[in-house]
Amino acid sequence: DDQIERERASQRLSGGCCALAAIYLMGKFYVANAGDSRAIIIRNGEIIPMSREFTPETERQRLQFLAFLRPELLGKEFTPLEFPRRIQPKELGKKMLYRDQNMNGWAYKKIEEDDLKFPLIYGEGKKARVMATIGVTRGLGDHDLRVFSSNIHIKPFLSCFPEVRVYDLTQYEHCPDDVLVLGTDGLWDVTNDKEVAAVVMEVLTSYEPNDPCRYTMVAQELVVRSRGVLKERGWRLANDKLGSGDDISVFVIPLGGPGNYT
Repeated sequence: DDQIERERASQRLSGGCCALAAIYLMGKFYVANAGDSRAIIIRNGEIIPMSREFTPETERQRLQFLAFLRPELLGKEFTPLEFPRRIQPKELGKKMLYRDQNMNGWAYKKIEEDDLKFPLIYGEGKKARVMATIGVTRGLGDHDLRVFSSNIHIKPFLSCFPEVRVYDLTQYEHCPDDVLVLGTDGLWDVTNDKEVAAVVMEVLTSYEPNDPCRYTMVAQELVVRSRGVLKERGWRLANDKLGSGDDISVFVIPLGGPGNYT
């Protein structure tokens, strides 16, 4: 992230990206995630999460705590407190549910003038944004990102530090159908863990265990199913819901060893 900052002027680069990495070292997989990509292990039909997404919702307390420590980062436009909905001027003096950086649950407070400011985190699910600007709270780059039509920088609220999870391959006897799946949010926006596992099992069983292309075909099938089919009303999945409109990158990595390919 520091290198991107140093080179952004000379390379004329702007923007940022998420990062998901898997490293195999001395019998262990180290999976590091910064952003909203996801990794899961499918072992004997069981799903083992190897990452979690970093969004304004999952990192609410970290973001609110930073805003509490450094209120100048909010300018004069935002409040670090969270409310169930936007506060209206006519509600001044009334009581409403809220939560701050120290709270998991909700409590009541009397609405004051500062509470009318736009919330630091607004929206739910994929629509949640930090300062109405960005929906991913960890990743690389975005050093010049600002709130629209303002001089408020978003970068202080974004973290480049990944969460790392470790999986010890030596603790289990893995078969050729046990895999590590890495995917960008384009996959997970329209497909959950169980659906991905079902596709993995479906495709793998249609190939011989020692066929090296079986894992590539699983990745390809996951991409195709997530994109959907182009119809009159756009790209549609098998259930007629909208297909993924995001980039879809998928890796399927076997855990059962190289096998005896012929």
